Amino acid sequence: MNDDLNVPTPPRDVSAESAVLGAMMLAQEARTEVMGIVTATEFYKPAHQIVFQAIVALDAKGEPADPITVTNYLREQGDLERAGGIVSVHDHVNQVVTTANAGYHADIIHDCSVRRGLIKAGAAITQLGYSGVETGEAMNAAQAELAAAVKLRDESELTFIGEDYADFLDDVMRLEKDGQAFGVLTGFSDLDDLTHGLHPGQMIIVAGRPGLGKSTLGVDMIRSCSIQYGRPSAFFSLEMSKSEVHARITSAEAQVALHHIRGGSMTDSDWTRVAQSAGRIGAAPLAIDASPNQTVTDIKAKCRRLKQQGGLDLVVIDYLQLLTSGSSRRQENRQQEVSDMSRAIKLMAKELEVPVVVLAQLNRGPEQRADKKPVVSDLRESGSLEQDADIVILLNRPDAYESESPRAGEVDLIVDKHRNGARATITVAGQLHYSRFRDLAMS
Repeated sequence: MNDDLNVPTPPRDVSAESAVLGAMMLAQEARTEVMGIVTATEFYKPAHQIVFQAIVALDAKGEPADPITVTNYLREQGDLERAGGIVSVHDHVNQVVTTANAGYHADIIHDCSVRRGLIKAGAAITQLGYSGVETGEAMNAAQAELAAAVKLRDESELTFIGEDYADFLDDVMRLEKDGQAFGVLTGFSDLDDLTHGLHPGQMIIVAGRPGLGKSTLGVDMIRSCSIQYGRPSAFFSLEMSKSEVHARITSAEAQVALHHIRGGSMTDSDWTRVAQSAGRIGAAPLAIDASPNQTVTDIKAKCRRLKQQGGLDLVVIDYLQLLTSGSSRRQENRQQEVSDMSRAIKLMAKELEVPVVVLAQLNRGPEQRADKKPVVSDLRESGSLEQDADIVILLNRPDAYESESPRAGEVDLIVDKHRNGARATITVAGQLHYSRFRDLAMS
């Protein structure tokens, strides 16, 4: 305890800091190891931060970083006094028992730094709670404070190609051998052949005019992911109730007419098929959330918990235009608001390493054209939707506009954007009485 202020002293270990600096001045190997663990700002004592920066600067120039060269460098920079003087710099070496412990001591410094960050974040979050800031903004700011406090050292992406190239070739060989897709299968063979499944970090937009089946396609994708393949998924419905989502899944899986389920007119054979499918539906790792007025932040927080608890391989959001920004301020530019939410969803997909399918509405453009075929510019409040999306799938049902269409029952999935591959139009069969789409060969 600090007797003068009667408050707890912040977590720190100045002896470990001094030992690390000494080891760095004695051995190149120690410098390399320590610089991969901590940065200057993680040292508690300002004088130690200055010495660390001097060692790093000399090392970057390929020059020796022993006590003499470090002292000379600090003198030239006018920082020797702030670093504690000549004696203090040399004393760091006296703290070293063996340079082999440098990494262990650096871990102690990093741990203390994280704990100080948590204390600072806690104080900031407390102030947000007392402030008059709008709740949604306060929650976003609080999450940002906590994320900054516990940010881990960079261990993820930097590798030499030889370190993981063999794994890549193994994946390619497996794909060639048995056709196994890299990502989450959608249940539509031609679409999966085109995309090799939906991949972590991707944002996939499925768009159509109202009533053409975008929600049906979204439910088809989570059924394939969780019921057919047993992979965890989450469906966020801002339009349908949870009971409506259950009804659609049951209709599709049990092959019972949706109007029988929702109209209370189930037959004995209907009940038999429902009973036969109930086990696999109930065992599926599928989370459903039908909360209204959700923000991207709300969904991201729930997905993070799901991923931590049992994994998460696919997220479907139904639908984009029903999301809210979370701000109480009046939005003067709805297109900008949707654009911001689109970018936030893309960042969520990358951070959580999961494909996110976002259902969206098209404007009236297709209805005003002779062929009724949608194009990506028909996205309502498009903003950066096309830019952010890795894949854009547009729904077209010819029989929705022409009751006597020779293509009755057919649905086109128009892949109008595919960042990592070719575009194509894939035709599937609409079985809307069962609330599902199917491959043409299976219909």
